[in-house]
Amino acid sequence: MRRVFGAYAYSDGPRDGCWWDETATRPEWPEARGGISADVAVIGGGFTGLSAALHLAEAGASVAVLDAEYPGWGASGRNGGFCCLGGAKIDGDTYARIHGAEEARQFHAAEVEAVHLVARLLDRLGIDADTHSRGETQMAHNRRAMERLRRAADAEDGAVVTEAADLAAEGMAGPFHGALTIPVGFGLNPRKYVLGLAQAASEAGARLYQNSPAGRIEKTGNGYRIALPQGTLHADAVLMCTNGYSSEDIPDWLAGRYMPAQSTVLVTRPLTEAELAAAGWTTDQMAYDTRNLLHYFRLMPDRRFLFGMRGGLTSTPQAEAAARARTRRDFEAMFPAWRGVESAHMWSGMVCLAANRVPFTGPVPGNPGMFAGLAYHGNGVAMGSYAGRLLADLVQGKTPDLPYPAAMRAPMARFPLGRARRLLMPPLYAGLALGDL
Repeated sequence: MRRVFGAYAYSDGPRDGCWWDETATRPEWPEARGGISADVAVIGGGFTGLSAALHLAEAGASVAVLDAEYPGWGASGRNGGFCCLGGAKIDGDTYARIHGAEEARQFHAAEVEAVHLVARLLDRLGIDADTHSRGETQMAHNRRAMERLRRAADAEDGAVVTEAADLAAEGMAGPFHGALTIPVGFGLNPRKYVLGLAQAASEAGARLYQNSPAGRIEKTGNGYRIALPQGTLHADAVLMCTNGYSSEDIPDWLAGRYMPAQSTVLVTRPLTEAELAAAGWTTDQMAYDTRNLLHYFRLMPDRRFLFGMRGGLTSTPQAEAAARARTRRDFEAMFPAWRGVESAHMWSGMVCLAANRVPFTGPVPGNPGMFAGLAYHGNGVAMGSYAGRLLADLVQGKTPDLPYPAAMRAPMARFPLGRARRLLMPPLYAGLALGDL
């Protein structure tokens, strides 16, 4: 594999201390050995790959899911658990200016349907994922941001504006200038969700393999041959579902077309009612602030508090320690009443960006029968699950019956600088941080 970051980023180091690992026991899946065949090979056992595998298996297809570690090891098993609108890294107005008003409406419809898809899967499959929150709340970090939220409320059905003077009464006290609540979305335990998807896909007939990284993918007369450490997988079609943990050469087309970036999360011990009251944060709403390099946070059903942030640019043991320390500092600055509250659980994972800042779900150019879904910009719970559902239709030759915006299927462009494209991130992040002032 030729990956963008060094080996540490793809080791167990960044996920060491992940709270979710203590909440649900994962099964042991077999390793792929010998000669295996399937109608569809799915590379990547996260939300996208497992959603695709489930829907394909339920349609009667033979499916093999390959994961270099185990299903749910990557971002799908270690994220903040926000099932919400999102997927693109541009706001609605910018999206409409670039792609047109109708295309913007289509993408918004896809965002909403992605959240509803996850809700339907949880209900249909009987997955208890500790859900909570009626939509999501965005907290204004300065007065200018609050002005933007007031304007945004006019464009969103059911949106509720909360002015700064009313935040404490809503259990949202803090250094905020107001808030906007969108009534779509909910929080969940991502490990319970991803393991539930894995179980359902397996019960439907999909074969899941751990410790089975895909190697070279070669076109054959009637499909693809995928090299494995201990065998070979032959498939009629291939779905690439590796997102921020992709490789530059699996397939070669991916080189330079995705940008992994780090996000770091902490989870506290359970908070007492007195501690919650001291900080003034008692709401079950999942929330995030209006910064470009945003913070996201929520009080979970067991009264632990989750707090995460973007911003990691490198991945080494030293950089990981610094990212965790920075996350803790920002947590204490935002909620000073909890400076003495322990956060024994801290970890990091990779989100994935696209050059056009829109998720990609579609065929891989020049590779008939190969499709990919990736680049959810930190909102993969809903959009990754949705992309998997779309991929299941596309690989079967079906026209998706869900909103499928043109921008999502437009071929991915390359970032400048090729494998050195991470050099773009420090000046970009510096500019974003200045914009947050």
